[in-house]
Amino acid sequence: MLQLGKKNTLKVLRKVDFGFYLDGAEYDSILLPNRYAPKDLKEGDEIEVFIYLDSEDRIIATTETPLAEVGQFAYLTVKEVNKFGAFLDWGLPKDLFVPYREQKMRMKADNRYWVYVYIDEDTDRIAASAKIDRFLDKYNPPYAEGDEVLIKIHSKTELGTKVIVDDLYWGIIYNNETFTNLTIGETRIAYIKKIREDLKLDISLSKSGYQNKISDIESVILSELEKHDGFLPLHDKSSSEEIKEQLAMSKKSFKMAIGGLYKAKKIIIEDNGIRLK
Repeated sequence: MLQLGKKNTLKVLRKVDFGFYLDGAEYDSILLPNRYAPKDLKEGDEIEVFIYLDSEDRIIATTETPLAEVGQFAYLTVKEVNKFGAFLDWGLPKDLFVPYREQKMRMKADNRYWVYVYIDEDTDRIAASAKIDRFLDKYNPPYAEGDEVLIKIHSKTELGTKVIVDDLYWGIIYNNETFTNLTIGETRIAYIKKIREDLKLDISLSKSGYQNKISDIESVILSELEKHDGFLPLHDKSSSEEIKEQLAMSKKSFKMAIGGLYKAKKIIIEDNGIRLK
């Protein structure tokens, strides 16, 4: 079943002068404009695309990656405000709409806000809400202490740094356990330290007892790069299977690790892989 507002792998049905039509199942054929299509794309191929609505509310495909998909939280910038609501830059030609009823306070142009991306049930359009509490799970988190999670840095409080865990739960990293600079909007790998009685999560940036400056995942990648003359043909578009076979880690862990290595200026990210700097 095709999922609006998410990445889908679709089959190319036919080529036309202005692009390619993809098999959209219940949505019939979906256009992938030429400007987003790889040069070697042909009929019968399968391609991963993001599906959304263009400015005329037509379902369309793109190989561009938005800053957030449906079901995810993101810290986005307001491009414009009008009488209907605010429009956020989420990395696609059509901006992401936040109606006034979904704003905690009136949004202002050029400011950044945390929002949740969802499908509006009344209009079937992709929209965003700044009332993010209602989209976070209130049930018992399915974690054990030490589990690896993906966190998004939400805000700073007197106790510590408030984070969104796996786009599902609230968590906190206490000030006395924060040994690095954390930027609002940043995404990181972290670990479950404790599940509290209120079902919120205490989060640690490192595994218990691990105090090195770089993570063990980053160490594995650096070691493999050295073994292969400083280059690995892996990147954020590589399949989970390729990454697991080469590095014995998840795609999520790999993407977070190369982000840290890149920020630390230890690697260069190229179109076809990563290279030691």
